[in-house]
Amino acid sequence: MPHRSASNAKTAVVPRHVAVIMDGNGRWARERGLPRTEGHRRGADAVQRTVEGCVALGVEFLTLYAFSSENWKRPKTEVEALMKLLDRFLRTKLDEMLKQNVRFQAI
Repeated sequence: MPHRSASNAKTAVVPRHVAVIMDGNGRWARERGLPRTEGHRRGADAVQRTVEGCVALGVEFLTLYAFSSENWKRPKTEVEALMKLLDRFLRTKLDEMLKQNVRFQAI
């Protein structure tokens, strides 16, 4: 059952858990004439905004479904780019997220 966030208890009910399936970044880029990897990079930017928004609203749990077993079938260069993007994201953002009491767990 959704709970009320202390910051907006009088105006809205905030869910305890939000789940996002990250899909379509490559298509988004292709539709704009950009490389697929640019779509993935922009997806990572959206993740940062989503995490910050969930923290601000008091969402307790955020699940991001970002890489399925099907993704391993993509071209090797794209898989490598995705792994590098994840590595860079974690290296630059993880400390900041931990300071905001965000716990990262890969599942």
